[in-house]
Amino acid sequence: MIRTRQLPVTPRIRKTGRWLALLLLVAVVIWLGGLQRFVADIPDNPPPPIQATDAVVVLTGGSGRLDAGLELLDAGHARKLFVSGVYRGVDVTALLRPSRHRPENLQCCIALGYAASNTRENALETADWMQQEGYRSLRLVTANYHMPRSLVEFQRRMPGVVISEYPIVSENVDLARWWRPTTARLLVSEYNKYLIARAFGWALGSTMPSSPAGGS
Repeated sequence: MIRTRQLPVTPRIRKTGRWLALLLLVAVVIWLGGLQRFVADIPDNPPPPIQATDAVVVLTGGSGRLDAGLELLDAGHARKLFVSGVYRGVDVTALLRPSRHRPENLQCCIALGYAASNTRENALETADWMQQEGYRSLRLVTANYHMPRSLVEFQRRMPGVVISEYPIVSENVDLARWWRPTTARLLVSEYNKYLIARAFGWALGSTMPSSPAGGS
């Protein structure tokens, strides 16, 4: 039998281990505090559109977003509606079919983007479209829990554009009891993605402009 010799644990190793454990504990506490603040800052209701913007931008991926964008466009709160992240093969008529809006009323003022499959690509696709149109303001329509990360990505790609928020409240996300497993998994995942987006912007040396008030 081959006996292995155990190396003695020196006081220096013990001290290093205690410091690492303490740093890990501090990191967890900071992360939990940030998560709690992230959840607390998620808007509960969409703000009323006080003034018009050049465009309304809808990010696909959740119920109620497109209807809200169409309502804003139909009410004259924007010149055009841009829907980012549409599946290939879908046209405006097909997009409007499930809604109560008639295609002939709004079809002229709707543009579809097919290049985006995630939030970062939504921002890139929208930035290109905004530049082509010469627009300088937009109202962003997406899920309320998705809004913080969307603003990070959109503000990074369009620092000169005024971005107003129009968060859609999801019936499946119970913010009052967000610690329940289904909602908690969703919000923890979104919070981590938000942190990564902020860290990526910091690493690039981006200056993150503060977002305007929701109804501005």
